[in-house]
Amino acid sequence: MEPRGENVTGERLRVAREAAGLSLSALSARTHYSKALLGLLETGERQINAEHVRAYADALGVGSVLFVEPADGGRAAAEWIQRATASDTGGDTLDRLESAVDDLASAYPTTPPGELLVRIRQHLGYAGRLMDSRKTLTQHRRLLVSVGWLSLLASTCHVDMGQLSDAAARGHLAWKLSEEAGHREIAAWCLETRAWQQLTGGEFAEAAELSRAAQSLAPEGSSVFIQATAQEGRALARLGDSKGTYAALRRVARLVSGLHVPDRPEHHFRYDPAKSDAYVATTLAWLGDPAAESYARHVLGDLAGAVSVRPRRIASANLDLGLALVAADKPDEAAHVALTAVESGRLVPSNFWRVSEVVSGIEHRDSEDAATVREAFRDTYRHSDHPFQERET
Repeated sequence: MEPRGENVTGERLRVAREAAGLSLSALSARTHYSKALLGLLETGERQINAEHVRAYADALGVGSVLFVEPADGGRAAAEWIQRATASDTGGDTLDRLESAVDDLASAYPTTPPGELLVRIRQHLGYAGRLMDSRKTLTQHRRLLVSVGWLSLLASTCHVDMGQLSDAAARGHLAWKLSEEAGHREIAAWCLETRAWQQLTGGEFAEAAELSRAAQSLAPEGSSVFIQATAQEGRALARLGDSKGTYAALRRVARLVSGLHVPDRPEHHFRYDPAKSDAYVATTLAWLGDPAAESYARHVLGDLAGAVSVRPRRIASANLDLGLALVAADKPDEAAHVALTAVESGRLVPSNFWRVSEVVSGIEHRDSEDAATVREAFRDTYRHSDHPFQERET
């Protein structure tokens, strides 16, 4: 580390240059500064700043006496402490950024992903300016962690909107930052988010593998560990592995038993025990278990009676109930709840395929009701980049 401008005198620059055997003309040829300016710096007639010192350091090389510590051990140690603790970042700046990250993650369930993404980008821009400032090592790691969470949340929003290349880029950034900061939880969330993306894309075996990888990396009993376990169960249900599915559901039940509701249950990266029943309903519906219907009704009842309204979760719960009703041979009611989910306007592209799955199930029994849901979908989401398409189920 070269000395900073405020610690270097013109005399020290001159001594370092002469020790390297360079004239002012020769040094000028190695830098973009004129001989006259270099002379003024060395005589103290011009103020020395960090750019000047950096130019001398680059030109003279690491062997220059410019880098030699003071012979006085106490003074040398004091200079190192000053360097290690120097920071242009205010004491509460990172506190405010971390609080903003929590606010954004808590806004995820109720905010349209495009709108939330704008806010995330604003905070990433601010964090980028902080990254270029002088910080302590602890502050640097805290900033990396905050940017990691913001990048991961941005990736989730991109998946919601069907922008998969942007989602991959944001997710890769979050992964690299988790490595740099040594943050296993962010790394595990990166894998879990990727598993969810693969699940919505129909790559069920890959989703199961990524879910297991997330569990192996996540801190035991953490929110991401529970979420990845539940995600594995959903992927196995799609693969028709009933034994593996029920085993995963039992593991989740053990993990959430006695688990307290977090202070911000709507926080995307904090596991809310209430999510457990919703995941069970989805998983059993995909597996074709008759118990799916009662679970889905129970989830909807709890959501309707909750203090905080979660419209996106309610829309998803209606789709779960619709799929369970299709399996129970109740196409009329399935069409009704699917229509409720569609007309809520709260569905995002990552859930569109679930609508088509319910509609495909209704189609075989009541083509008129299926057409009604399909038309409502097209009317409600006509501006989406992801038109409604039927999928094989």
